[in-house]
Amino acid sequence: MHLSSSLSSFCFDMKLFLSLLLIVMVPFNHAEGPPSPGYYPSSKFSSLGFNEGFRNLWGPQHQSVDQGSLTIWLDSSSGSGFKSLTRYRSGYFGAAIKLQAGYTAGVITSFYLSNNEDFPGYHDEIDIEFLGTTLDKPYTLQTNIYIRGSGDGRSIGREVKFHLWFDPTRDFHNYAILYTSNEITFLVDDVPIRRYPRKSDATFPMRPMWVYGSIWDASSWATEGGKYKANYHYQPFIGKYKYFRVGGCTADAPGSCVPPSTSPSGSTGLSQQQRNAMEWVQKNYLVYDYCKDPKRDHSQIPECN
Repeated sequence: MHLSSSLSSFCFDMKLFLSLLLIVMVPFNHAEGPPSPGYYPSSKFSSLGFNEGFRNLWGPQHQSVDQGSLTIWLDSSSGSGFKSLTRYRSGYFGAAIKLQAGYTAGVITSFYLSNNEDFPGYHDEIDIEFLGTTLDKPYTLQTNIYIRGSGDGRSIGREVKFHLWFDPTRDFHNYAILYTSNEITFLVDDVPIRRYPRKSDATFPMRPMWVYGSIWDASSWATEGGKYKANYHYQPFIGKYKYFRVGGCTADAPGSCVPPSTSPSGSTGLSQQQRNAMEWVQKNYLVYDYCKDPKRDHSQIPECN
């Protein structure tokens, strides 16, 4: 009886161990990362130091530059923002970014294109925004597109949100927007995570834009719809940027200027290998897609239909 009891106990402990092992192993399978995209657009561009391509826009006391790398921070007195020296009508726009660990709810760290200064109240915008979080949850990477003022009080955003397959606070990772007259592609470490094709002139930004970045307090909406606010007990909130990569057609470039391509063939769209990598990310890490939100008015977002 004693031997039988011991064997039963051993079998139970082994089953428990295997169950726990399976639970632990599942996240690490995802943590291995997506399949290779097979093509690396960032390799086509030399990196720039901050002062070679950008300048401070606001909050100069909350910005420092060291050997071409930029640090910006938010505290209870101010955040900070920067802007490119040139407007672009198409191109590749990327940077290596490292985010702050810990409690960052309410804080937005961003890298984006916009012409808001040129067309206030009627602007275009293409966003990469890192939505701050609480201690127990991961960052959310929000991609968004505004077209001809859709973000200026009318709130017709085109948000698609992701978690990441790595910890963005532990090291620098490359984030980029590749914008042409036919499509917008968002990339993380050269992996396409979202592609937004031009289906009509009405649903695609067509005017030149500047490149921006910033860190600011968006407590009213950034973290779980504004549930969690910025807590300045944890200040300063810091964003670090380096290895800026910018290339394409400036606003004044001749019509013959050809923007960079997302795919190795040089044509519009992604290769099959890139599509496989993007599908892996969207299957495992996509957390919100405006096209699939039943609360949205789909008459305002016809590209989803």
